[in-house]
Amino acid sequence: MPDTESTATRPLGLLIVDDHEVVRQGLVALLGRRPGFRVVAEAGTVADAVEAARRFQPDLVIMDVRLPDGSGIEACREIRAGRPATRVLILTSYPDEDAVLSAIVAGASGYLLKQVRARDLVAALEAVGRGESLLDPAVTGRVLERIRRLAMADQPDELSQLTAQEQKILLLVAEGKTNKEIAAEVFLSDKTVKNYVSSILAKLNLERRAQAAAYMARLHNPGGGT
Repeated sequence: MPDTESTATRPLGLLIVDDHEVVRQGLVALLGRRPGFRVVAEAGTVADAVEAARRFQPDLVIMDVRLPDGSGIEACREIRAGRPATRVLILTSYPDEDAVLSAIVAGASGYLLKQVRARDLVAALEAVGRGESLLDPAVTGRVLERIRRLAMADQPDELSQLTAQEQKILLLVAEGKTNKEIAAEVFLSDKTVKNYVSSILAKLNLERRAQAAAYMARLHNPGGGT
């Protein structure tokens, strides 16, 4: 017998990440007895999730969005950066199109709501394990509409240099939000938001956040009241 099993026949190693122990235990009970899966680790924080992914190298990660020490989307980004072969399925209570887009950018293969039926979750995990991508039907329409709006937006040349995430953060900066407030809204760490803001200012040839707010004010009111 050969030592290696094909990925088609061996169980998929799962890392389950959720800050609620009862949710983790429920997922372990549901998936641990399925022949196609093997739960290799659990985690309740971003730090523990990243460390468990590095240590156990799971095939799939079931990831909650809101964790005590940060965002599951940021954890997804770190896990995928360290091991691109690991696929991440976001499982959350929040049907938020911003979170969906952030998850996709971070490398997630799927986004499901916790209201999903057990058999549908199993089918979704099997699909992601095969390399497919999927979105919960409850959020698909919102995300497609958001993408259409972004694609149809008539933007000045300067804004076209910015990514969709940078444009979103620029709008929040213009609203006077702090990095911490922005981080909570876009599911990123404070440090990552700070880096985004620095990139935005550099691309727009601005030096300070106040200038970014003034820039957006001019775009929305070209006449400037003169």
